[in-house]
Amino acid sequence: MTEKYHVPVKITPPRFKPIGKYSIIEFREDCAGSCKQCVKKKCVYNNFSANREHISAMKEPEYLYTCSGCFRCVQECTKGIFSRVINPEYKALGDDYWRADIIIRLWYQAHTGNIPVSGSGYGGPFTGEGFDSVWTDMSEIVRPTRDGIHGREYINTCFELSERFKGLGFKDDMTLVKKPRKILEVPIPLLLTLPKNLIINKHIILAVAKAAFLLKTFFLINCKDYTPNLFEYKDNLIPCFKTEELSAYKNLILASKAILIEYSNTEDIINAVAGVRSFASDKAVIIKAPLNKNADKIASELADKDVDTIYFYADDQGKELNGKNSIFLKDSINRIHNRLVSELTRQNINLIFSGGIAMAEHVAKAIIFGADAVAADIPIMLAMECRLCKECAKEGGCPVKLDEEFDADNGASRIANLFASWHGQLLEVMGAMGIREARRLRGEIGRSIRFEKLEKDIFEPIFKRRSV
Repeated sequence: MTEKYHVPVKITPPRFKPIGKYSIIEFREDCAGSCKQCVKKKCVYNNFSANREHISAMKEPEYLYTCSGCFRCVQECTKGIFSRVINPEYKALGDDYWRADIIIRLWYQAHTGNIPVSGSGYGGPFTGEGFDSVWTDMSEIVRPTRDGIHGREYINTCFELSERFKGLGFKDDMTLVKKPRKILEVPIPLLLTLPKNLIINKHIILAVAKAAFLLKTFFLINCKDYTPNLFEYKDNLIPCFKTEELSAYKNLILASKAILIEYSNTEDIINAVAGVRSFASDKAVIIKAPLNKNADKIASELADKDVDTIYFYADDQGKELNGKNSIFLKDSINRIHNRLVSELTRQNINLIFSGGIAMAEHVAKAIIFGADAVAADIPIMLAMECRLCKECAKEGGCPVKLDEEFDADNGASRIANLFASWHGQLLEVMGAMGIREARRLRGEIGRSIRFEKLEKDIFEPIFKRRSV
């Protein structure tokens, strides 16, 4: 049994005050001041003692992003002096997909490394679009865990980037026809990358490289951003090249465990891979391709070639690229996976997807629909306190100074905390399903409940169209 994967968590407070959702206003003139058990002391999240400013200064409300909204203080105050208000800045945070509640929970996880808990329970809609229309099915629990998933219970979350083992072939003299390449295994089904539309500079890149080292995963980095100070993290970096750049970066390719090649067309990719294999046959080769309506065709064409992994990227909201009626990431994943299964080539290739991966549950759901792993982008920036205001694109200056020099160790620690929390939540989901192997979860569509299918199965027999 391999060593149990663990990410060390270190509480890393934010550099800037985060935008909070709730504030509890005190009408202090009505306070009796004699309660032995004041509700402020009973706060299970310790918000009042940790925020002296909120207690002492009543000029303006202090909005606490760590407040979980249980409202115990509002309900139990014997004098009824507390009143809840919501921060107008919170309402303006993010967009329709990257909602304020997602952003604030990602900040909390990056700060503490803990799994977020809502004191007021889930108050959202029953279903929604994208991943919100899918639930994980816990109805086939095999057995309870012996002493918890974080104790002796072993749940493997590994996946491979190297070629899939297809069996050994022997010559007449019993030597191998082809020597298998070294297995490149990643202990968490999550890679790191950076979004195109937000700030990218040397300080952010260094922080992500350090985070990849802490997480024992890989950072997909543009070859032009690979500076000498990153070389100590080379075992956790996968440089990305265009086909025409490969010959100029032979030394970098030889120093890396895996490389990423941008897709142009299938013929060029096959030639480029053959060129790499001629001098670096032991490297895992990943092809980076846009997730569009031709993605399943691209996967089909490359699945039986000398390619180890295909990485498809969608837009920031998880939609297919370059399409008017684009489908969501989960459906694209399932379409590609099912095509390769029907062509009997799914076992030949690893599939990684990015775009719209906003929460820990999205990792498990993507794997259920057929992915081997996902790559996170925007959550990395949010872990480093980005507010997703897009002011950097307007040259308005970053409100949390990500465009200036900052402590890369601080950023790396917060990124590691965030994905340590995500890993814990993946273990929770798999443990509840009775699944002990992330690779066993791949394509296990029966472990999901899909709202569209549920609605069709229930209501179509009732409301189906009558034949004329």
